Formats: sequence, C-alpha cells, structure tokens
Amino acid sequence: MESAKPAARFPAPLTIRHTFPVPHRNTATPDSLLREVLARNEDCTVSRQRLPYHAPDISALAKSLARQLDDSPERPGHVELLNLLARAVGFRNYQALRASHEAASRLARGAEPETVVDFRRVEQWRRYFDESGLLQRWPKKHSHREACLWVLWSRLPARQRWSEKEINQRLQGQECLGDHLLLRRALIDGGWLARADDGSEYRRIERRPPAELGALLSFLPVGA
Repeated sequence: MESAKPAARFPAPLTIRHTFPVPHRNTATPDSLLREVLARNEDCTVSRQRLPYHAPDISALAKSLARQLDDSPERPGHVELLNLLARAVGFRNYQALRASHEAASRLARGAEPETVVDFRRVEQWRRYFDESGLLQRWPKKHSHREACLWVLWSRLPARQRWSEKEINQRLQGQECLGDHLLLRRALIDGGWLARADDGSEYRRIERRPPAELGALLSFLPVGA
C-alpha cells in the first residue's frame, strides 16, 4: 500500500494594503492644550521665565482657544501654544504678554512701600483745630507746628497767585489765633509759601505731603 503523499503547500495569498494620507484634524481641546503647555514648560527655553497667567473669564478663554485651534492647519508646537494662550487674554503674542508682566514687575519694584500712619500723632494734631477746622492753638513742638502748617498749605489752591492782602485774608479764614502774620511767616520760612522780593505776590510751593496729612484732613471738616 502506497503511503499518502503530503499535501502540496501553496504560499498564502498576498494581501496588499494601501495607506492613503488622512487629512489632519486638530483634536486638541482647551483642557489638553493647557496640560500640554505645562508638561512642556520645563524643557522649553522660551518659557523658562515663570509668568503668572490670569484669565478674567474662563468661558471666553475656552472659546478663544477652541476657535484658534480650529483655525490652525496643524497641531501647534510649544511656542505657538504660548501664543494661543496669550491671544486668548488679549495680547498680540506671548512676547507681548511677557513684556507686560516684566513692566508690571518693574513698576512694583519701583513703588514705594505703603507708609504706616501713626494715628496717635494724628489725634494729637487734631486738638490744635476747633470743631470748625480752624487753627485755634499754636503748637510749641516743631513737629506739631509742621503738621498744622501742612493743613494750611493744603487749603491754599495750587497754581494761583495772590497779593499780600489776598493771602492775609485766606489765612485769616483758616485760624482763630488772631495772628495770621505768624502763620504767613512760618509758611514762607518752612518752604510752603513763596513770596516775591517786593512782597507783591505770593504762591503756594508744590511739595509732596506726608501720609499723615491725609489722615489728619479726614478728621477735619471738609469746608474748613
């Protein structure tokens, strides 16, 4: 009996798969966009400077990012992602956002620290004025005199000029001491009031008042 012959083996049919290019569709979402920016932030030289990012309206931010992503022909790179975020909050690009932050930092560094007002001193100075806001007593202490003169100075309109008679009338309307000449002389000697050489003209000297002046004026009648 003849042995069975092995079945002939034929090569498997060749399957040819054609790969056609598929048009790119940007599927990024605002949420994934933000995560990607944060993930790339450490390795990108453009964003090594940490900048605070603030969006006043998160809904408007999401809409702006979605619109920009839809308009993008391809998935944006890291620099373009930064530009998208910057444009979403009103800046031209990331460089403009960074420039704005740097300018704000310079202004903050240059700003003077807020002065703490000593209200105990303000309370002492308030006692030199009566209920109508008129200067009723002349202080013995130099620092207290300065505080009172600052008040008189603040009540003289800026950028105006007066004759001797006019300045005397103005000072008389701010005191009940009965010695407006004393006050006029103190204002001139202390650098609050300028006087022409012939005495025909007076004007207020513009100076930066101390922080306590505003506090003191707040406790005096407005119409004084």
